[in-house]
Amino acid sequence: MNVEKVFAAFPLLSSENLVLKKIEDAHLQEVFAIYDNDKVFEYCGIIPKHNLQTVSKMIGHFDRDYQKKHRVKWGIFQKPQCDTLVGMIEAMDFNQKVNMVTIGYFLAEDYWGKGIASEAVKILIKFLFEEVNINRLQAEVMPLNEASKKVLLKNGFLKEGLLRQATFWSGKGVVDLEIYGLLKEEYNAKSLNR
Repeated sequence: MNVEKVFAAFPLLSSENLVLKKIEDAHLQEVFAIYDNDKVFEYCGIIPKHNLQTVSKMIGHFDRDYQKKHRVKWGIFQKPQCDTLVGMIEAMDFNQKVNMVTIGYFLAEDYWGKGIASEAVKILIKFLFEEVNINRLQAEVMPLNEASKKVLLKNGFLKEGLLRQATFWSGKGVVDLEIYGLLKEEYNAKSLNR
């Protein structure tokens, strides 16, 4: 795992339609609009935030977590303007012994069902496998979160199982989680078949 590819300088990632870049103070209103919507976090271990000042502090926490090399939280922006934050995607739990990273993502409600999450996940997978040289990616999903499961399956992840009452998620208590995983060899095999 080449963590310097992630943490030496904040990685700017892009595809034909999207740019994944650092969330700045200038994006406060869009970040607040996402965190202020209870529906966005219905299936997440994140408690919605209804206070602008709280969300402003969180943007600073995103940077702090990055500096500590704990997690990277990218804003998802649509091309060509790239000035409106439509969602977030993150890589966390960099397990160097196993060469594994966990990913997560969520979008502002207005952008659901447009293929944005699938494309953002595809960008992140490519970066983590091809540049950071991760061996395993995984995502944890609440069983009722059908939209998120579709995003993962579309990107080649396999459902590996159900962890019953295994995790405490803020605002949800003890929850069941489905684990989805993707190995570098599976990604490479899929890439060769394109």
